Amino acid sequence: MAKKPIVYIAPILLFVIFVGFGDKILPQPLSGASLKTRTTINKFLLGLFPKKEISNPNEKREKEIEKWENQN
Repeated sequence: MAKKPIVYIAPILLFVIFVGFGDKILPQPLSGASLKTRTTINKFLLGLFPKKEISNPNEKREKEIEKWENQN
């Protein structure tokens, strides 16, 4: 019965090591695959969240200052 958790944990642990450290410790064909896999996972996770438009809270005041400076 103690072997069942190892059967599930070992592949997950190997995958995490492959993605996390594979490009540093594996030879070239596998290191490139590891880097590509990590990049794909990162793009997927970043795509789950919408991009926020950062607005300038001082935009109105800056326009007023520029308008005032141009008048004088």
